[in-house]
Amino acid sequence: MKCPDCGNTAEWCENKKIYGKNYGKSYMVWFCKPCYAYIACRNNTKTPLGTMAGPELRNLRYKAHQIFDPLWNSGQMTQVDAYAILEREFGAEIRIESSNAEQCKKIIEFLT
Repeated sequence: MKCPDCGNTAEWCENKKIYGKNYGKSYMVWFCKPCYAYIACRNNTKTPLGTMAGPELRNLRYKAHQIFDPLWNSGQMTQVDAYAILEREFGAEIRIESSNAEQCKKIIEFLT
């Protein structure tokens, strides 16, 4: 996998390279050491859970999730229904873990 930030080849490795020890049952990630971009993988496979992100984009995704996740974690609606709201608003399927910085900013603005 190529890093979208710097173009280097990302390494498939355990997340202890980032955190110092492995976290979670699914601890494999794609990691670009030069620009510190990474993405977790599904069930320790090489399938990414979204797109790689460096520190700035990870922070925006974190903020978007902090606002978005309570919609469905609270039981107000299902996760599918919550994502359907974003899809109606933006006219396309939206997943925060695959969103770029501009999309994250729009999601945050829409939900606040």
